[in-house]
Amino acid sequence: MRLLTLTVTSLLFGLSLAALLSITSLVIILLKVSPLTVPAQAIPAFFLSLFLSISTVGSLLFLALWKWLPTHSWDAGRIMSVAIRQGVFLAIAVVILVLFHLWELLTWWIAILIFLVFGLIELALDQ
Repeated sequence: MRLLTLTVTSLLFGLSLAALLSITSLVIILLKVSPLTVPAQAIPAFFLSLFLSISTVGSLLFLALWKWLPTHSWDAGRIMSVAIRQGVFLAIAVVILVLFHLWELLTWWIAILIFLVFGLIELALDQ
């Protein structure tokens, strides 16, 4: 039990550090890199830092939500794995939304469908 607690604590610290670094990289890319001058490097760097920022912050928020609303009798490792999976799904959905907006294909019902698809995938994996 002590090893599991130590592992979850170190994972939480690593996830928090990754969130801080990824948000910092996103801010630097947004403020310092122009997609007009170097689009070959700026656009992929933006999407990568956006994905990392949303997945790490989303994982931390989902972890806090699962700790605050204990609806299942899961151990700490299971809660951490579910929160990371949900954070990654959230990041994929948001990156797809931003890509659709970039390609001028995004409407409100497409956004709802994208989140609905990832919500249904999460419900299927939760069972």
